[in-house]
Amino acid sequence: MAFSALRFVYLGWIEEHYIEPIFHFSYYGFSWVKPLGVWGMYLVHALMFFSALGVATGRLYRVSAIFLFLTFSYTELIDLTYYLNHYYFVSLICLWLIFMPEPDAQFRMPQWCRFIILFQLTVVYCYAGWAKMNSDWLLEALPLRIWLPAHDDLPIIGPLLVYPETAYLFCWFGMIYDCFIAFFLFYNRTRPLAYFTVIVFHVLTGLLFQIGVFPWVMIGSTLIFFSIHWHERNLNILRKIKVFNALFKLDYPNNNTVNNFHIGPLLRAFLFVFIVFQLLFPWRYLLYPGNLFWTEEGYRFSWRVMLVEKAGDATFYVKDGVTGREGIVYNREFLNIHQEKQMSFQPDMILQFAHFLGKHYSTKGVQKPQVRAEVYVTMNARKAQLLIDPHVDLMQVKDTWAPKSWILPYSP
Repeated sequence: MAFSALRFVYLGWIEEHYIEPIFHFSYYGFSWVKPLGVWGMYLVHALMFFSALGVATGRLYRVSAIFLFLTFSYTELIDLTYYLNHYYFVSLICLWLIFMPEPDAQFRMPQWCRFIILFQLTVVYCYAGWAKMNSDWLLEALPLRIWLPAHDDLPIIGPLLVYPETAYLFCWFGMIYDCFIAFFLFYNRTRPLAYFTVIVFHVLTGLLFQIGVFPWVMIGSTLIFFSIHWHERNLNILRKIKVFNALFKLDYPNNNTVNNFHIGPLLRAFLFVFIVFQLLFPWRYLLYPGNLFWTEEGYRFSWRVMLVEKAGDATFYVKDGVTGREGIVYNREFLNIHQEKQMSFQPDMILQFAHFLGKHYSTKGVQKPQVRAEVYVTMNARKAQLLIDPHVDLMQVKDTWAPKSWILPYSP
C-alpha cells in the first residue's frame, strides 16, 4: 500500500484521475464523495503512505489502520470508472486491520483474525473461479483469445500466445486454479506446491495484463495460509537481524501465551453480518433478467475478474424541451479517455452522464433539457448492438436497485 501511494504520485495519476476531469462518476449512494484540490489529494496520498508504513511497522498501529482504510477507500469512491476488484479487496482487508490487536502484543494472534483473512481470500478465489464457468470463457476461450496474441513479443512464452490452444489452456487452468487453490493452500502437504503455483500464476498475469499491484497483494496475503510455526521460524530468522528488529518491532518474546484478546458481542455480530454479506451479495445478479455481462446489473463487487472484453460507442443528444432544437454532445469535452471508454458500455454510468449533461446545458440556456443516447456495444468482439433504448429521455430515469427496463436485450 505504501508503494501504491508513491506509485500514484510518481505516475502523475493524482492530477489525471482526480483533478483534471470535469465530471466524476459516483458509486450508487456515494455521490457526496468529491475530490479535494490538488494539495488536498496529495495530502491524502501522503497520509495513506505513512499510514501504510505505520501498519507495517506497528508504529501507532490503530491510528494508522484507521487512516489507511479511510484514505484508500476515499480515493476509490471518488470515481467509479476506476473500480477494480482488487481495490475492493484491499479496502475490506484494511477495514479488518482496524479491529485486530496491535502486532507488538505479547500473545498469539486471535484465531478470528486469521480466520477472517483466510475467509476473504477463499471467497475471492472461489467466486472468481465459479464466475469463469460460462460458455464464452470455457468453450470459446474468450476474451483471452483476443488478449493473448497482443503479447507475442514476450520472451520465451510470447510466440505461444498467438495460438488459440494457448488461450483455451489459460482459460481452463485459470478456472481450476481459482476454484481449488485456496483448498490446496489449507492442506499441509500440498501448501508449498500450491504457493509456488500462486507465485507463478500472479507473476504471469501481472506480466500479461495491466492490473497494477494486485499480483503482489495476492502473493503477499496468501502467506497467511502457512502455519503459525512456519511464521515463527521465519520471525526467528528475522529477529537475528537488528535492522528488522528496529524497524518492524520483532524483538518481542516468542511465546505461547494464551490469547486474551476477546471478541465482544458487537464485533461478533459485525463479523457474522460481514460473512453473510460476502457470501450472498455476489449472487444478487440472479435477481436481474438478461445477460449479466451485457447489462452489468449485479456485476461489481462479485469477484468477476477480467471475464469479458467490451467496447462501446456512445452518442448523446441534448434537446431543448421548448424549442425542439437538438444537438450532439462531444463527450471528450467533459470526460478523459478512460472515463469515456468505461462509460460507453456501462448503463448506470451512461445514465449518470446523461443527468450531468442535462444539468450542464440547462445552465447554458437549454430549457427543459431532454437527453437521449445512442449506444452501440460490442462484447467479446461480436457484432455491435444497441445497448439502451435510444428514444428514452434519460432525464426522466432515476437510478435504483430495480432492473433497468431501458436496457435492450442481448442477441447472441
